[in-house]
Amino acid sequence: MSRAISSRKLYLLIACACALLMGYALFAQYVQGYQPCMLCMVQRVFVIGVGVVALLAAIHGPGRLGVRVYGLLCAVLAAGGAYIAGRHVYLQQLPPEQLEGCAPSFEYALDNYDALKFLKTIFIRDQDCGTIDWTFLGLSMPTWVLACFVALIAVSLWAGFRRV
Repeated sequence: MSRAISSRKLYLLIACACALLMGYALFAQYVQGYQPCMLCMVQRVFVIGVGVVALLAAIHGPGRLGVRVYGLLCAVLAAGGAYIAGRHVYLQQLPPEQLEGCAPSFEYALDNYDALKFLKTIFIRDQDCGTIDWTFLGLSMPTWVLACFVALIAVSLWAGFRRV
């Protein structure tokens, strides 16, 4: 009798982890009063993407090829989120005089965006992605999110490419 955990259970675990991450993000925003910046919102999109793909994999219960495809999709989405979280951590390490916020420059937005997107960019620009207003064990929220994305990459690849 094999005691190996099934791929479906691993994908369900990934989906639950993503749900918990989003649950805390919403708790931090709506209960604790922390306002997410643009990079935080993009990270949330990647967390939701990984969670949805993992949930689909858990529900679908695919064969060997499908398990690998789902694992790769989850890992790619988590890598995209890790890139954004890493950029966010980088911005938080810059001195304030080198930080211009997380939105594109006014000139770039004026030249390349339509009117609605330009207005949204102006309103987002006042949020500073370099500000650290939340820490746990001395690490900022984007640092923790980066660590979670790295763990999601590892578990996704393990779920998709392990030998059972």
